Formats: sequence, C-alpha cells, structure tokens
Amino acid sequence: MKKRVVVTGMGVVSALGNEINEFWNSIKSGKCGITSVSSFDVSNMTTKVAAEIKDFDPTLYIDKKEAKRMDRFSQFALAASKMAVDNSGLEVDKVDKYRFGVVVGSGIGGIQTFEDQHDILRDKGPGRVSPFFIPMMISNMASGRIAIQFGARGFNECVVTACATSTNAIGDAFKVIQRGDADVIITGGSEASITPIAFAGFCSMKAMSTTEDPALACRPFDADRNGFVMGEGAGILVVEELEHAIKRGANILAEVVGYGCTNDAYHITAPDPEGESGARCMKMAMDDAGLTPEDVNYINAHGTSTEFNDKFESSAIKTVFGDHAYKLPVSSTKSMTGHLLGAAGAVEAIITILSIREGFLPPTINYKTPDPECDLDYVPNQGRKTNIDCALSNSLGFGGHNATIALKKYPL
Repeated sequence: MKKRVVVTGMGVVSALGNEINEFWNSIKSGKCGITSVSSFDVSNMTTKVAAEIKDFDPTLYIDKKEAKRMDRFSQFALAASKMAVDNSGLEVDKVDKYRFGVVVGSGIGGIQTFEDQHDILRDKGPGRVSPFFIPMMISNMASGRIAIQFGARGFNECVVTACATSTNAIGDAFKVIQRGDADVIITGGSEASITPIAFAGFCSMKAMSTTEDPALACRPFDADRNGFVMGEGAGILVVEELEHAIKRGANILAEVVGYGCTNDAYHITAPDPEGESGARCMKMAMDDAGLTPEDVNYINAHGTSTEFNDKFESSAIKTVFGDHAYKLPVSSTKSMTGHLLGAAGAVEAIITILSIREGFLPPTINYKTPDPECDLDYVPNQGRKTNIDCALSNSLGFGGHNATIALKKYPL
C-alpha cells in the first residue's frame, strides 16, 4: 500500500523576502522583486534587470567560517533548510537518521565560485586556486551540506534538470516516501546564477527580457512579453510520511498527491510546439493522484514570459483540461519573483501550498495586452480569494524536461 506524503515545513530565500510570511504577503500584494542589476556592470549587456537578493546575510544561518567555504547557492539552500526545519517543528535528534533524507537540486550550481577561481587561475596561477573550489562549485554540495547539518543519513540525491530541477526533486522525494524508503525528506532547490558569465550567456541566447523598466520586464502571457527575467534564491520543503507527521503532532500544510515527469525529446532549449509532453506530464500527475480535470482549482504555471513557453504551455493546459481550462485560474508568479531556474519549482510549490491554505489566487502582474494565443484566466494583476482544494505546479526546463506536482488541501 502506498504511503501518503504531506508537507510539514517550508523555507524560502528570495528577492521578495527571506521569511515565509514576508514572502507570502509580497506575493499576495503583487509586489515585484525585479530591480536594476547592481551586483556587477551590465551596461554592455542587452538585459539590465534581475530579481537579485540584496539583503542576505549567511551568518544569520551558518557559521561565518563555514559560510566562506560555500558558494552562494549552498548558503541559500542551507538557510532555507534551517527555516523549513524550524517551521516543521521537527526534532531532528528524534528522527531515525537512516530514514531521514535530502533531495535538493540546482540547475547551475556554484557558477560564481567557478568565475572567481578562474580569475585567480588566470591572474595568479594554479597554486592559488582554492582547495575548496571543487566542493564549493559542484551542484550536489547543497544536498550534502544539508545532510551534514541535520544528520540525515538516508536517501540523498541532487537533481539537475535545468528549470524543472526542484519540481523533480519534490516529486522524487514524494515517491521515495510513498514507497516506504524514508520517513522525512528535506527537498527543493537553490540557485545563485546572477553572475556576469551566466548573465552574458543568457543574453547571447536572446532568452532574457530587454525591457529596462524593472516593473514591466517580466510579462507572462502578455502579447508584448520579450523574455524571462533571472532570479535567485532557494525554496525548501520538509515532506513527511503522513502517519509519522501525525504521530509527532506536526502542523500539516498540504498533501502531495501526484507527480508527472516527461521529456519533449525535441530541442535543447525550445519547447515542443505541440506541447504534447507538457500535457502528458500534467495528465500523469493527475492520474497519479486520481484527479479529474474538474478536481483541479488552480495551476501555478511555468509561465516564463517567453514567446514560446507561454503559448505552448497554455495550449498544453487546454489539451488536458478541455472546456474546464477556461474556468481554471492559471497564474505565473515569476512575474514577481523572477525565474529562479533550478529553484523556481520549489518556490512556486511553496506559493501553491500557501494559495491552497489561504484560498487565495496569486496574480500574474504586468499583464496589459492580451495575446489571442494565450486566452486563459491568468489572474491578471490582482489576486483574488477563492476556495482551492487541489492545484498543480508546472516546471519546464532546457533539454525538454517537464515536471508537475499535484498538491491537495489537508484535510480535504
């Protein structure tokens, strides 16, 4: 018999706040976390804006000496994990450490460390490259650091599926607990890739918005959208086997009920114009959860503000939901948070859970000009109250990766 899996803790580091209540209040009010880039010179780049985190102090969460031996993405991950564990009320010394796991990914990993150490190699020679270079850079170090911090000796994995990373991570954690191989897993994703070389690379791809006004740069589903806006941060959840959570008196935030994972097998960066695999991914998550189209009350869309993603994702939703698609609220919270790449799915899962708990649909801000090919209810500009019993959260990544999780109110 499959185990039931619930969410008992959440933590977030983002441009909209490094604490759940602050973050959620910003989302509800439609606040935009996108600003002009200040951490390096972008005067000669086509994109000038990003959702930078400007007030993060790692020493609030991590020993100062250890923090210096971590890339920023690991700092974000560890900070959000500490918040999530605190939020869960989990007493880690009372958990069976061999049934306590970590599934945390990063799409890019320690790219700032890579840039910094390359400069040292070039300017000062190989003898000056840090002995911590490799363990600071590699993407699995966030999951390793979290395991060390909390003594989690069970299932441990780092997922790397570009922008689908942390939705895949949550889905994998869900399946590990569901089949009985763990009691508790810390899961999610972290990203800190607002760096000169990553920024320049995305600019060269012509993937990012060229709008210089931060308040208008990210416009998912709008006819005038012209690219995504990069964000940074981390989203971490504590997921737990239901009976384990009940036994310790945990505050259950939501239930994870379904997971879908597919690939377009079409192109390294462009989504499949038919949207077949994205549609199949949503259908897979719904079938896994035993849901009908009418059971779903909200979709947190991938919604990147790029021409193809928004059009093809809208088409995929219509394929899966038929006539119900036009009654189904769909929003892109990337309009506020920016696109956190490998951390996007986990941050959006947190938003979706808070939406279910509060009965509030987060808005897609900056929506001004309708696109005839994007003709669904995108909750434009202002959020609204409604009952949400069940919702989906979609993530789509370079390489054709698609991931969807289904989340349900607990108790329903």
